[in-house]
Amino acid sequence: MIKVRGEDIENMEMLNIGVVGHIDHGKTTFLYRITGKFTDTHSEELKRGITIKLGYADTILEKDGKKRYVSFIDAPGHEMLMATMLSGAAIIDAAILVIAANEGVKPQTREHLVALQAKNVNKIIIVQNKIDLVSKENALKNYKEIKEFVKGTIAENSPIIPISAQQNINIEEVRDALFDIEIPKREKGEPIFLVARSFDVNKPGTEIKNLHGGVLGGVLKKGELKVGDLIEIKPGISKKKSNQIIYEPIKTKITSIQRGKFSIQEAGPGGSLAFETELDPVLTKADSLAGCVASLEGKLPEISNRIKIKYKLFPEVLGEEKKTKTEPLKHDELILLSVNTTTTVGQIINIKEDEIEVDLRIPIVPIKRDSLGLARNIRGHWRLIGWGEVL
Repeated sequence: MIKVRGEDIENMEMLNIGVVGHIDHGKTTFLYRITGKFTDTHSEELKRGITIKLGYADTILEKDGKKRYVSFIDAPGHEMLMATMLSGAAIIDAAILVIAANEGVKPQTREHLVALQAKNVNKIIIVQNKIDLVSKENALKNYKEIKEFVKGTIAENSPIIPISAQQNINIEEVRDALFDIEIPKREKGEPIFLVARSFDVNKPGTEIKNLHGGVLGGVLKKGELKVGDLIEIKPGISKKKSNQIIYEPIKTKITSIQRGKFSIQEAGPGGSLAFETELDPVLTKADSLAGCVASLEGKLPEISNRIKIKYKLFPEVLGEEKKTKTEPLKHDELILLSVNTTTTVGQIINIKEDEIEVDLRIPIVPIKRDSLGLARNIRGHWRLIGWGEVL
């Protein structure tokens, strides 16, 4: 047993919670109240006031003498950033859906709820935020609208907790609800680490002897990884060869592991992680390895530019103000696929009943039965139209 700063982190229950919802409904402020950290740390995000990339915040929750280590993933609510939200949904155990009482259910609220369904996330807490901005009557009216909205969905029986993140009202109720979520069974076997972010943590002007290797941030989906392990990262880095873009896997060693602010020697599934490696930090800066998959050397499938998918379309296109029927998929159509933390565009080369075969612009690591989201370009926007799994 390793205790870090008095906390038995390695044996603590772990949860990954996605925070989703429409833009400006208060997700980032809500997370600050729960964790004491703002997840909008990207300079462009602070300037524009919206979440662009996946943000992370970790905290230890305590109730009745029990402790849980919870990693929150703050997913962007803006319609143009739906692919990033889907990447976030791939690495969570449960979700908090934030709906502002003064604005109600918006197209992206609907889209985010169905995206959770597409990624098999069925444990959901609904937070009715900004109750300080409406009257008691309007708060109750909005509550009934939310109940109607989730009727017949995966969130039908989810708790709805009224809060004001700005005024710090009822946040404790949300913390309690997080203790009611059952910890999912963690898969054993060969490790699979989904890379959601990658960083160069060195400040300009750092002396060579004090430089840190490239850092990979994300979630260990199954198995275990420890300091000293030799890992392989796929698809890896892209290179131009004979006028073609090819991808080369990278091999490196893990030199340290961080779970939030805690340094650990060995990591299992659950909770967001950061692995420092021996990689040149140039290779990891600006999220250049986001979307990759890592495991012990030689344990991952070969990367592929072609995959088969078993799919199902939603009756209606999501994210549109006006209800639009989802048209069937067509041969040669370009679609956007979100597989784990990877987003790629592919061309349909084969269709039969509920299966398609797709040629991919950016290759993926095809792991059988992994869930994915399907989106179609409609009037210049990628709109979620269905979900499926890798065959």
